[in-house]
Amino acid sequence: MKSVKRSSIFMEALVQIYMLKLKLEAVQREYLHLMALKTEYLNRIKHSQEVKVEKIEEGFLVRVKCENAGDTLVSVLEAFEEMGLTVLQARISSNNYFSMEAIAVAENQNQDQLDVRDITQAITRATEINGH
Repeated sequence: MKSVKRSSIFMEALVQIYMLKLKLEAVQREYLHLMALKTEYLNRIKHSQEVKVEKIEEGFLVRVKCENAGDTLVSVLEAFEEMGLTVLQARISSNNYFSMEAIAVAENQNQDQLDVRDITQAITRATEINGH
């Protein structure tokens, strides 16, 4: 009787080990899948670029999202300066990618001479030069 009981306990242990092995394999597959999704997401962010400029009452609302290439902020601020724009307020993030939302106003009352399209092109050039 003892050998039957031992055999039964042994079989239960083997079944439990096998079930745990299956669960571990499922977790490993899920982990690999999630890592692949993360890599794909980061690659999409890395290769995506977005520059949006809107005319607002006090000036221009500028939104920039692009690859963080180190001096991106400097390049964007230089573009503002070259156009005669002063940044009144800005929120910037530069973890995995560069993101900026800023309110900029024209210096010396030349705001009517500035066009949303021109600002968009200048900021886009600044991020492209820095990114390549």
